[in-house]
Amino acid sequence: MGLDDKLENAADDLKGKAKEATGKATDDESLEAEGRGDQAVSDLKQAGEKVKDAFKG
Repeated sequence: MGLDDKLENAADDLKGKAKEATGKATDDESLEAEGRGDQAVSDLKQAGEKVKDAFKG
C-alpha cells in the first residue's frame, strides 16, 4: 500500500467521521448516513490495499 493511498484513505475516513458528526449534531439523518457510507468505502479500500500488499510480499 503506497503512502499516497494510505493518506487518501485516512482523509476519506476523517471526512466521513466529520459528516457523521455534523449529521448527528444537526439531526440530519441523510448526512449522518452519508458519513457512515464514506467511512465504509474507506475501510473497503484499506482492506483491498492490504490484500494487494499481502500478495506482493
